[in-house]
Amino acid sequence: QVQLVESGGGLVQAGDSLTLSCAASGRTFSSNPMGWFRQAPGKEREFVAAISWNGGITYYADSVKGRFTSSRDNAKNTVYLQMNSLKPEDTAVYYCAASTDVGRFTDSFMSIYKYTYWGQGTQVTVSS
Repeated sequence: QVQLVESGGGLVQAGDSLTLSCAASGRTFSSNPMGWFRQAPGKEREFVAAISWNGGITYYADSVKGRFTSSRDNAKNTVYLQMNSLKPEDTAVYYCAASTDVGRFTDSFMSIYKYTYWGQGTQVTVSS
């Protein structure tokens, strides 16, 4: 059974940093693109970051560009989202996702529809 488990969320103040982790089990995703999405109350799930299979290419939402960094450790079957300079508007449930599309990695992986497996999410709350 494939599982993606996010961790590292919490309550922080504006300007603080957090690092989210997403550990995969049940299969290896070392050849697969991975993504991070978030969903705030009353809003649709939105793209945050995507990372190619080897971490060589990344895409970010404009709202997080320059503040968030995605990385991965394929030996640990884990992806990370380093979040710096957090803002109250970053408050959301953060989800990691794995794609089964191992074709060319393009900005199409900013779409929710590219991803097959999803974690249960981890809450990030940023107070002002």
